[in-house]
Amino acid sequence: MLWNTLLLALREIRRNVMRSSLTILGVVIGVAAVIIMVTLGGGASAQITAELASLGKNLLIATPGAGQSALGVTSSAPPFKLNDVKAIDQEISNVMAVAAAATKSMQIVYGSKNRSTTITGTDNAFFKVKNWPINQGRPFSEAELLAGKPVCILGTMVRDALFGSQNPLDASIRIGKLSCEVIGVLKSKGGWMTGINQDDLVVMPLQTFQRRIAGNRDVDIIYVEAASGEVTAEVKRNIELVMRERRHLQQNAENDFEVDDLTEIVNTVARTYRVLTTLVGAIATVSLVVGGIGIMNIMLVSVTERTREIGIRLAIGARGKEVLMQFLVEAIVLASFGGIVGILLGLVGSVIAAHFLKILFIPNLAIVIIAFMFSGAVGVMFGYFPAHKAARLNPIDALRHE
Repeated sequence: MLWNTLLLALREIRRNVMRSSLTILGVVIGVAAVIIMVTLGGGASAQITAELASLGKNLLIATPGAGQSALGVTSSAPPFKLNDVKAIDQEISNVMAVAAAATKSMQIVYGSKNRSTTITGTDNAFFKVKNWPINQGRPFSEAELLAGKPVCILGTMVRDALFGSQNPLDASIRIGKLSCEVIGVLKSKGGWMTGINQDDLVVMPLQTFQRRIAGNRDVDIIYVEAASGEVTAEVKRNIELVMRERRHLQQNAENDFEVDDLTEIVNTVARTYRVLTTLVGAIATVSLVVGGIGIMNIMLVSVTERTREIGIRLAIGARGKEVLMQFLVEAIVLASFGGIVGILLGLVGSVIAAHFLKILFIPNLAIVIIAFMFSGAVGVMFGYFPAHKAARLNPIDALRHE
């Protein structure tokens, strides 16, 4: 019985292909929109989380100035000094490594090529806390760090821009007026969704940077690697206590520095994207409801058009529940077709959108299944009323209908 009912539904859909196609358009758009929005939201969340996590494991970032981002440097408060870095390293437990850094944007030159990039003065602890291995060459030697030798390690973007396929090791580049020997190349970390590329930098010893470029003893950023994720909150509190004491802040005074926990930032970003994805997905679901109303409308028209056919079926012995099943199956098939087409369009659209937006494409099987089941549920919900109306027709009145 069910098979015959399905064949009747398919035959009726084939008889009105154009009308059926327009009927399921709302369901197609709704399913596709839900899949695209949820897939892109999940991909963007995963990519930003991965990018933030790539900065380092159990990483805390201290910067001078209140209310500043962990990824930015401010001059609105007194800068840190090397003694602050030593205090954190010596006085706080559960700290694996501490790295001081100072940065400046400058023009670099090699031969006839030049580019503007970020110059970072630091030491070898920088590569550990940032989880950033050297891919080619070597780190700084103790003599180079202490004496402030003009040596540098390039990010891959700088290496490619200045040297192309050439080996940059032992070559000399000019940073402002300073000639600097290249001793290494960092492993590539890639770019941010914001367009900032982490590999666009040159790293040199902090002493060299302070003496030959900055002309001061300031430290812009302090990177601290905690022993584990469980103690990062404790280490953060201790850093704040040490820095408040060293900066002579009164008990009721606000901090004139920031200590940001990268784990908290990652979790906050992930939560924000989950909320946004849910909200956008819910808005897109409205299209499914609109599509369901379209299916109900067309099925009511179909019942009116086929009143005489229904009367004949009832007159020759068909039961009301069989007529109800016929129209209900037809509505479900229409909605399911819309769901299948919507899934295909949603997945293709997600791939294309992810490519152009430069975010990860991470298929979400759960949302695909939910979208398809919801489209079928739409067929049941909005197809029942027209089917029920058809099943309740009086055979005599239906046969008289013109």
